Amino acid sequence: MPDMNRLRSWAEGLTGSKPGQSAKSVLVIGLGRFGTALASTLGTLDVEVMAVDVDRTLVDEWADKLPHVRVADTSSSTALAQLGAANFDAVVVAIGTDIEASVLTTAALSDIGSPNIWAKAITAEHGRILERVGAHHVVFPEKEMGERVAHVVTGQVDDYFALDEGFVLAELRAPAEFVGRRLADTDLRARYQVTVVCIKPDGGTYTYATADTVIGAGDHLVIAGAVDAADRFAKKAGQ
Repeated sequence: MPDMNRLRSWAEGLTGSKPGQSAKSVLVIGLGRFGTALASTLGTLDVEVMAVDVDRTLVDEWADKLPHVRVADTSSSTALAQLGAANFDAVVVAIGTDIEASVLTTAALSDIGSPNIWAKAITAEHGRILERVGAHHVVFPEKEMGERVAHVVTGQVDDYFALDEGFVLAELRAPAEFVGRRLADTDLRARYQVTVVCIKPDGGTYTYATADTVIGAGDHLVIAGAVDAADRFAKKAGQ
């Protein structure tokens, strides 16, 4: 199952992906694990969702779990027009391993004038093709999850979240040398080029970090910074 925190982030991106514009209706194409989880998450955000798949068995399976489910061959512009795809604020092409169907569906959506097309890519080449045929946003859920797990499994961070290709948030335990000190006195920005965004005592809840925040033993820090800088600080914290 896809990571739910990341899914919620993608879903929230869909509901406000353009300045001054939010998506109140979303068409999700593909009822695999990613598509169904995304459609379910969008439902929790009070978005009107229709889910579509060419496989009737999958549609029947999800008919009682999602409010609007349809069978359609979305590689056809005619079928998409009949679904009213261009009338949705956003469309997500969540088709899994069938790259041809993914590309043809994205191209067909572009042909009918869908204003906000999101597409799931398996590889970088797949992503480039999706962009060329009309996708406005391309996501790589498997790649992003792999990067996250790779960082977490080392034990150096508790969580890892890429905001874009070169900038991340990471949650980790406070290094022992900073315990008992004010953030302003640690000089983290100058020494490590990272910023502490928030802090949570062990077993407590997160609060915003300020210059006067004192780091306690066992505190969890959420840092923001470039990938290399965050990795260097994570290694420091793990020593």
